[in-house]
Amino acid sequence: MKKESDWLAFQLEENDELPKHNHQNRELLFYRHVADGNLDAIQENIANHEFLNPNGIGRLSKDVVQNFKYHYVISAALIARLCVDNGMEMEKAYRLSDFYIQQLDDISTLDELEKVHDQMVLDYTNRMVIIKRSANLSRPMTECMNYIYSHLKERITVKDLAEYTSNSASYISRLFKEELNISTSEYIRNAKLEASKNLLRYSDYSLVEIANYFSFTSQSHFSQLFQKETGLTPKKYREKYYGTHWKGTAGDIMEYDDPLKNEDLLS
Repeated sequence: MKKESDWLAFQLEENDELPKHNHQNRELLFYRHVADGNLDAIQENIANHEFLNPNGIGRLSKDVVQNFKYHYVISAALIARLCVDNGMEMEKAYRLSDFYIQQLDDISTLDELEKVHDQMVLDYTNRMVIIKRSANLSRPMTECMNYIYSHLKERITVKDLAEYTSNSASYISRLFKEELNISTSEYIRNAKLEASKNLLRYSDYSLVEIANYFSFTSQSHFSQLFQKETGLTPKKYREKYYGTHWKGTAGDIMEYDDPLKNEDLLS
């Protein structure tokens, strides 16, 4: 067990060179943004590479990578607990934390660490978006939304949602109109289109590959719907936004190096 003298020696050692810690409100605000599902704030944080900003963080290890790993674990733990406090199922939140912390085993560089950190905070934030969005919805509607965002790459019908929720197709259609003021098919289409924006921004996959991935009937059909929704063709959208802004949606959470493989999705 460390003695008081050891603590005093630590305080004196390079005391002037040790970084001053950020005020706790700055960190709490970041965690609050995650728990509130504030994607804009989280995307800005990621775009500014705030995680690797050395100013204001404590030195938990003299090794730079190990130091950020320790801070990463702290963030994962605090985010999980705050998300639980704000409506996320406890077991899911903690399993997600365990999953991301385990990723550290194969990480040896700051770039790799930043990438998995950004994936983690976007994942939690996107899940909180769904939770906040469904807070005032009926249970069948919440189940429908969860199903849609878990099966975006598939062709989804009202019948699929009805069978999943053990209700009739007419009842599900009515719920979408009553609770979301939109048809079921429109909601599914919009969710797919929103998710497709990320592949246009952050991948080199062709339009036909993206159209096939989200199960549109054809590339031309995908392009027509996309232009109607955004005012831009997919090609023009990619030219304008490719790599310019971080964007996370519920449709593409947990998709890593190759999102078209869609592997290792957590429930």
